[in-house]
Amino acid sequence: MVVIQRVVKATTRKGKKVLIKKEPQVNEGPKRALFLQGRRSSDKLRRLTKDLFDIKKPDAQLLNKKNDITIFEDATPVERFCRKFETPLFVMSSHSKKRPDNLVIGRMYNYSLLDMIELHVENIECMREFACQKIVLGTKPSLVFNGPTWEETEELKHLKSLFIDIFHREEVESVRLQGLEHTISFTATPEGKILIRSFNVLMKKSGTRVPRLELEEMGPRIDLTLRRSKLPSEDLMKEALRKPKELKVTKKKNISVDGLGTTHGRIHVGKQEIQKIQTRKMKGLKKTPEEIKMKRAAKRSADNNNVNKIKKQKLG
Repeated sequence: MVVIQRVVKATTRKGKKVLIKKEPQVNEGPKRALFLQGRRSSDKLRRLTKDLFDIKKPDAQLLNKKNDITIFEDATPVERFCRKFETPLFVMSSHSKKRPDNLVIGRMYNYSLLDMIELHVENIECMREFACQKIVLGTKPSLVFNGPTWEETEELKHLKSLFIDIFHREEVESVRLQGLEHTISFTATPEGKILIRSFNVLMKKSGTRVPRLELEEMGPRIDLTLRRSKLPSEDLMKEALRKPKELKVTKKKNISVDGLGTTHGRIHVGKQEIQKIQTRKMKGLKKTPEEIKMKRAAKRSADNNNVNKIKKQKLG
């Protein structure tokens, strides 16, 4: 049986714009995330999903209905949802007797599952339990990963990459001090726990031009542990991380950049004959009268010697 994929063609100008928007772009914007539930869910997971959705908005899609999905057995329904809502990231919550308070974070590549990690939510304190000012919609958070544990195992490396993809927003070249309003801290402990803390950055008077910064916890406060994971092969990951030709930096000849970001250039100059450089017109190197007299006297003696040699040759 041969399955022929249906080719979608635009019949209107608006439909053509929608299809062009869905095509791969050289410079992609913020990645959208899909938040959905499994067969069953607990009140703890619903509150956690709502808080994560509020932080991710407006680049997020929330599905309130429950779905009969066991993602580690069959990921096709989630792939279908991600294709429908154009969301390369997904966060799925589920609750069962075998795996209570379960959270699955994953991402897609070319509308197919790339990788996903299953986490156990041990403790959660929602944003509404913290009596403080909340962040503005669309605020770009600064992400802090504490501890060397994030680089020790492949699961933690992929989990760190997933967290960056979920909370990352637009690319910026510079950040002003007033733009630091929200900070999310991720800590991986040697005991295998993952602690997520969210802080509101407050600027206080310090008596100088630079304000004093203080962190006020605003929630959510999440404690997680690793469960199952499904990681991609090396070839698939290499294909997913491939950059387009337009973004590849071409190496310039004789130009290098050191570890501090300073650009160094090498210039090739021909052989310099320093003895033939004209320096007499420079005031600092001008000859004194004594030097001029000595030079003239040396020239006269050299001329006299040459004349005497010529006379001797004629007489001989």
